[in-house]
Amino acid sequence: VQLVESGGGLVQAGDSLRLSCAASGLPFSNFAMGWFRRAPGKEREFVAAISRLGVYTYYADSVKGRFTISRDDAKNPVYLQMNSLKPEDTAVYYCAASGKTGSQIINEYDYWGQGTQVTVSS
Repeated sequence: VQLVESGGGLVQAGDSLRLSCAASGLPFSNFAMGWFRRAPGKEREFVAAISRLGVYTYYADSVKGRFTISRDDAKNPVYLQMNSLKPEDTAVYYCAASGKTGSQIINEYDYWGQGTQVTVSS
């Protein structure tokens, strides 16, 4: 199983980025998907999750209204559209796959990508 994130970069506050996560080696449509992030000196934290078939989505309060998670089961990837970025969004962003319903609980995720760096300057 391999999850590969892309789309990170250096942007200014207020800009947008779209992260992508391509999964291989697993029946993608059978897995809930999540995005997490780890800022320097902090623990990994939940950002957003989407259930199988995209029926439900969940967001951390800190990104609600600014970030949107989506999935395309036909093409495989899961996306994280990030708008109105803030310096506090600076972190390494990780994609993860869960055989359960998809939630903010890190331990429910079975597979993880290597992460992509997002840096937001003020």
